[in-house]
Amino acid sequence: MHGTPPVLLWLRRDLRLADHPALRAAIATGQPVIPVFIRDDSVDGLGAAARFRLGLALVALAEGLGALQSRLTLRAGPAEETLAALIAETGANAVYWTRLYDPASIARDTAVKAALTARGVRAESFPGHVLFEPWRVATGQGGPYRVFTPFWKAVRARHPGVPLDAPRRLAPPQAWPRSDELAAWRLGAAMNRGAPIVAAHQCPGEAGAAARLERFLHERIADYGAGRDYPAQAATSGLSENLAWGEIGPRQIWAAGWRALNEGAAGAEDFLRELAWRDFAYHLMFHFPALVTGNWRAEWDSFPWRGDPEAPEVLAWQQGRTGEPLVDAAMREMYVTGKMHNRARMIVASYLTKHLLTHWRIGLDWFAEHLTDWDPASNAMGWQWVAGSGPDAAPYFRVFNPATQAKKFDPDGAYRARWIAEGQAHPPETALRYFDAVPRRWRLSPAAAYPDPVVDLAEGRARALAAYAAHRGG
Repeated sequence: MHGTPPVLLWLRRDLRLADHPALRAAIATGQPVIPVFIRDDSVDGLGAAARFRLGLALVALAEGLGALQSRLTLRAGPAEETLAALIAETGANAVYWTRLYDPASIARDTAVKAALTARGVRAESFPGHVLFEPWRVATGQGGPYRVFTPFWKAVRARHPGVPLDAPRRLAPPQAWPRSDELAAWRLGAAMNRGAPIVAAHQCPGEAGAAARLERFLHERIADYGAGRDYPAQAATSGLSENLAWGEIGPRQIWAAGWRALNEGAAGAEDFLRELAWRDFAYHLMFHFPALVTGNWRAEWDSFPWRGDPEAPEVLAWQQGRTGEPLVDAAMREMYVTGKMHNRARMIVASYLTKHLLTHWRIGLDWFAEHLTDWDPASNAMGWQWVAGSGPDAAPYFRVFNPATQAKKFDPDGAYRARWIAEGQAHPPETALRYFDAVPRRWRLSPAAAYPDPVVDLAEGRARALAAYAAHRGG
């Protein structure tokens, strides 16, 4: 192997060029940089929608790298073996990557770093996925935070650092290694006929994320605090899918939010809190890794949740046919767009875990399969927060009533009409696309009657509270 040895930049959920500390560190070595994405078990284990959305992100990243006279190398296989093969092929003497904080990624990355170091290869990891790395925020006693409000007070005045500009060029290696063809990976195959429908609602890539942020700052942030709870309003940033895949860095959003706050934007403080809430989810997942699989509060292990994902009422929830229009509209929004309004997520989660007394893990897995903005920390904390079993959780006896929530947050029925076709003489395209996106085996038609409620709301609430009282008494 001749020439300067390259650095392998191992990309995962950091699919951008700007504000990328690992990339900038690789460039600073003065060596050629080979960007690499590996399809390992962590990719194959993604839900259908997340895997599909990842494919869109990789297309956009490859285009961005091409503009810098670089390219994205794709390989499939276990990370440690695949990196070893690339090192042998290219003569690389270093591998850099952005840290992740979920238990599976930590275990993989620790093993990879040890193996590379033993081979004499420099292995370095960098921040960039969150604002503040989990171990850098601690209580006065030196432990992790368990409640959001004091966490927010601790990080609000902190400066995560100035976002880094995107490089103008990456030094290429003397010869590029072989790359798989992205199309051959068929990352969107499991979406079946829903793929083109969901694709129309995605905004993949770094340029799209930046434009989306600018549009939010100029058109929506002033009304964010008041409007973000109303699902029919275009009041939110829509950046969740871009953050999930690292197409924009959290520091970039934080800096923009602070500029807006200093300029007097009314909704900027609420917007910054939401970004810190994402950090809080990662803070908890790092310090309490069981959060992603089990009840954060051990006393909930004996709660009598139902565990059958194929129970008729659960299937009705999955299909958006519970007979509760706000719940069903939210589920249908997810099938058409790959996303769901945040307040709607709380309502459908409360309905499943309380009115239907179904275990939060069933909902967590369903969201993981169908959300293009799926995030391991936010998904786990969100479900446990609503269910009552998690950190800083809503009390279990707080049961969202979908009918009451609809009156308050969808008073004119616009959100429900947007997504539910049945009963409308001329349903909008958004509502009709649901029937084109969902599996044919469901045999659903907009001409069919809207279903009756699968559970009476008052009876469901009473049953949930009785179960809670019995659990507490036991």
